Amino acid sequence: MQALPYEHAIEAIVKRDPRFHPAAYIFLKEALDHTLKKVMESNQGRARHVSGAELLLGFRELALQQFGPMASTLLSEWGIHQCSDVGDMVFLLIEEQVFGKQDSDTKEDFADVYSFEQAFVAPFLPQSTNNLSPRS
Repeated sequence: MQALPYEHAIEAIVKRDPRFHPAAYIFLKEALDHTLKKVMESNQGRARHVSGAELLLGFRELALQQFGPMASTLLSEWGIHQCSDVGDMVFLLIEEQVFGKQDSDTKEDFADVYSFEQAFVAPFLPQSTNNLSPRS
């Protein structure tokens, strides 16, 4: 079976910049599709360009849906530790001409949109135990 153009792009990117696991790029494409679907639903069926922040919110939502408490661990294994890493991946895909961009899009659009700790770890931490009394 012949590889798809997106897979070829991932191979080329990973050869020159191995920071991120190939699976991270597959998930990023799924997150973009997820985000575009939500945008179309809220935009009366019309597609439009999504911002870095919108993509990151869709990325977070999909990661939590698909991976739950393992999201942080899996993203870390793929080399994704912060929002700017997602931006780096997006711009590598833009360089490879598989993602598009507007002139106003920058890597800074992806900087510090949210904390990975707050987004992927905190939702799964136990609630405070201060209100629990010791067992007798």
